[in-house]
Amino acid sequence: GRFAEIALSTGAIVVALDYSTAVDACYKNLGHHPNLHIIQGDIYALPFEKESFDYVYSLGVLQHTPDVKKAFFCLPSMLRSKGKICVDFYEKSWKSILLPKYWLRPISKRIPQDKLFSYLESLTPALLSISIMLGKIPGIGKLLKRMVPVANLSDELSLNKKQLREWALLDTFDWLSPEYDNPQKRSDLLGWLAESNMQNGEVLKAHHLVLRGVIQ
Repeated sequence: GRFAEIALSTGAIVVALDYSTAVDACYKNLGHHPNLHIIQGDIYALPFEKESFDYVYSLGVLQHTPDVKKAFFCLPSMLRSKGKICVDFYEKSWKSILLPKYWLRPISKRIPQDKLFSYLESLTPALLSISIMLGKIPGIGKLLKRMVPVANLSDELSLNKKQLREWALLDTFDWLSPEYDNPQKRSDLLGWLAESNMQNGEVLKAHHLVLRGVIQ
């Protein structure tokens, strides 16, 4: 719903789809928008006719599917001619393997989500403070802060203290709770672009890997 709200602010007619009960939260937060249509559905069996949309985006989602490539290739056919697509992925690299979330996920993804969220509500403020302090150490601070299992956006976004904690809680939960977490290599995404015959396709690094292009 975070990005649906931004899309709605432009005057767009937005169709928001999710497989989980996140659709209920989206309706609670944004259901008053007349241009919003919320659907619970499966990305592998999208309930839309082909060539239904001018723009498709999926941010923070595809790496949480069991078959990321298959999920991606379900999307381009939804676009009309000259339609645009933008999706992002966690990057797969030797650095990503060292992230503490991958040490914790074998345990955390098995914890009931309501309990995990409750644990993180208690732990996030302290973990975030530690991460911020470590980040201020000259030279090695950037590396050290990444070793703390919390999403620290203090150097990336202009957020007040309350917002920083809220984002840390939600993004850390997003790290630790999904059943699947499948980061991707830039070289593989470039191959997908070639297979999909997009125009002006590119893969860029904007915190995550971002793939975007235009359907012929």
